Amino acid sequence: MILLRHYNGWSMELRQLRYFVAVAEELHFGHAARRLRIAQPALSRQIQALERELEVMLLFRNRRRVQVTPAGQVFLERSRLLLSRAEEAIGAAQRVSEGSSGSLKLGFVGSATYDAIPSILRCFHQNVPRVELTLSEMTVHVQLEALAEKRIDLGFLRLPARAEGLVFRTVSREALLIALPSSHALAQIPVLRLSSLAGEPFILYPDHPRPSWAEFIVGLCQQAGFRPTIAQRTVEIQTTLSLVAAGMGVSIVPACVSNIPRKDVVYRRLSGVRARTQLLAAYRAEDTSPVLRSFLRLMWQMLRIDRARAEQRISERMGHAGCEHGRSPSAA
Repeated sequence: MILLRHYNGWSMELRQLRYFVAVAEELHFGHAARRLRIAQPALSRQIQALERELEVMLLFRNRRRVQVTPAGQVFLERSRLLLSRAEEAIGAAQRVSEGSSGSLKLGFVGSATYDAIPSILRCFHQNVPRVELTLSEMTVHVQLEALAEKRIDLGFLRLPARAEGLVFRTVSREALLIALPSSHALAQIPVLRLSSLAGEPFILYPDHPRPSWAEFIVGLCQQAGFRPTIAQRTVEIQTTLSLVAAGMGVSIVPACVSNIPRKDVVYRRLSGVRARTQLLAAYRAEDTSPVLRSFLRLMWQMLRIDRARAEQRISERMGHAGCEHGRSPSAA
């Protein structure tokens, strides 16, 4: 029951306003009662109680007709406005509670924009257009700080990260590629061993704070028998690729970066390297935000559908290859 209370002490219910509006619009208690689905005597009592409360005659009625008084006409206009505002307030509260309205602040590493993030954001916006998304490109450690300080609600980052009070879940796993200038001597070879890059200048991220992407790449190079020569350090993937294109070095990047090709950079697969990189979603364990839960629910649902489709395509290709392999020469 919602009450409206005036400083003079009187109170009324929104229900009474709806009753009055119905009678004022129908100009007939019987018709208004049917519209409201209540008994006519009960409706009459509510209108009388409202008039007593206000000490104002809102309706003139006799056995033949019902008329809205001048005071009632003013009250009718204000009542419609109040009811409309109440419905808006209720709807807004329900949308926030359901996670279909509000705001969400996201942090992400640059390479995530080449991965699943664009399709995730598109899916969320199509399903929940009332939520305002704020996106900020951040390094892994800046995201962890922003999550702890509640400056962002969700982060997309790489490396096996651990931080107290945070949940980390895998969004995607992918292979690593070597990024080379298109004019590089190794650019003509489709698959390279990491050891073939010994002596090449590398473009890497900063190595502090740790754990870092640079530390991860240096570890892979050491497993291949060499320590990389670091020519430049950058914090943005676009800068890394620009430096590679300029011939200032090579780099190792997530495979998703090749989704947006550049004519001056080529990407080559690595042989003998089993390491893969993960894109992780990170959020506060105690965060009960309906908007965050709505985003996560839609994201996991979309990713499950995408993986099922990818598995189906692989199965179909394998089946087709099996049919081709089993076909006799005479049938070909």
